[in-house]
Amino acid sequence: MQTDTMKAEIRKELTEHIIPFWLSLKDEENGGFYGYLSYELELDKKADKGCILNSRILWFFSHVYDFFRKEILSDHPDAPETEAESRVIFEGNGLYPAYTLADLKKAATHAYRFLKEAMLDLDNGGVYWSVTYEGLPSDTQKHTYNQAFAIYGLAAYYEISGDKRALETAYALMDIIEEKCADDGGYLEAFTIDFKPRSNEELSENGVEATRTMNSLLHCFEGYTELYRVDRQEKVREKLCEIANRFADKFYNPEKTRQEVFFDRDYNSLIDLHSYGHDIESSWLLEKGILLVDDPALTEKLTPMFRAMEEHVYDAAFDGEALLNECEKGVNDTKRIWWVECEAVIGFTNRGMMEEEGNKYMSAAETIWGYIRDHIVDPRPGSEWLSEVDTRNVPFTKKPIVEEWKCPYHNGRMCLEVLTRLSC
Repeated sequence: MQTDTMKAEIRKELTEHIIPFWLSLKDEENGGFYGYLSYELELDKKADKGCILNSRILWFFSHVYDFFRKEILSDHPDAPETEAESRVIFEGNGLYPAYTLADLKKAATHAYRFLKEAMLDLDNGGVYWSVTYEGLPSDTQKHTYNQAFAIYGLAAYYEISGDKRALETAYALMDIIEEKCADDGGYLEAFTIDFKPRSNEELSENGVEATRTMNSLLHCFEGYTELYRVDRQEKVREKLCEIANRFADKFYNPEKTRQEVFFDRDYNSLIDLHSYGHDIESSWLLEKGILLVDDPALTEKLTPMFRAMEEHVYDAAFDGEALLNECEKGVNDTKRIWWVECEAVIGFTNRGMMEEEGNKYMSAAETIWGYIRDHIVDPRPGSEWLSEVDTRNVPFTKKPIVEEWKCPYHNGRMCLEVLTRLSC
């Protein structure tokens, strides 16, 4: 496959499938977006609505609006703003109707309104884990990971709307993380509604319960990166540098050229686990933030870590077709997970752009995209992407198409990151 072909196919997938699918899930009666679509494509309009799901949707529609707006204005610099807003992005087909640039902004505003009105705890601060389909508190725990994604979505929405309240709310959530979700050693995980520590089942897996996780810290970094990108406050920059150093000093295992995943309070790793998807995701996501803060010493310190993780993931997990999921105690889990494959496409494209044309990383990105196109993208009308398939490309039918973790974040972000990189 040629890079131009991958670019065209990814653009088509974004505009003609991912975006219209998620536009169709707007809950016009109760607000937000429907929270569950089963593998059998049965929509549960009364399912709880996860705050992670809504925050990621807010980020997604804010960014696709920004992406296409900039593209339209670049091609037509003298066009009035109203003309750009009315520009059709997708002409529609027998399954999904046409939509304009303005429709993307309306979807972002729809998600923002639901976050603001239903998901913020005005008494105790922070956002809940989930609310009912009608927008009432359901799972009222507060999780650092969830606060970070709300910041992520709010910052992106502020950029396209100029809504000062969105930015103020993002900073209020940052204050919550720093004041109530952290200790002297770094960030903790799960809390009750009023920020008393509680068990961390939601971000613990593989038979352990973690006091600290690499995953939560990674997405705090991502949320803060987005906030700093749209509003260059020094206090955010300082936290980005602090978190980046913690990745290098506490999470990265230089002997195994990987990040450890689950930790106790003192940063002792709890399990022998190599999460291939998280390592390749971290390699490009952390680097993106480091380039933004523009600290030469930090760049010099972390760049060798990024390159080593990319090389290790390529050597250990790319099987010539797709990326393996993870390796626990020396045993590979060979499932093809939708988000893992997305991160591999971004990470290998990112690395490939640094190498000569025809290099192994860009070739891997193209190959994995081809696998996604042929086996992860669900061809059934009214569906989106499969959650996982096995090495025979058979779908795992117990995983739904939409749920609180399954949303247009990894695949939407993959499309935008790859299209941006290949357009440079």
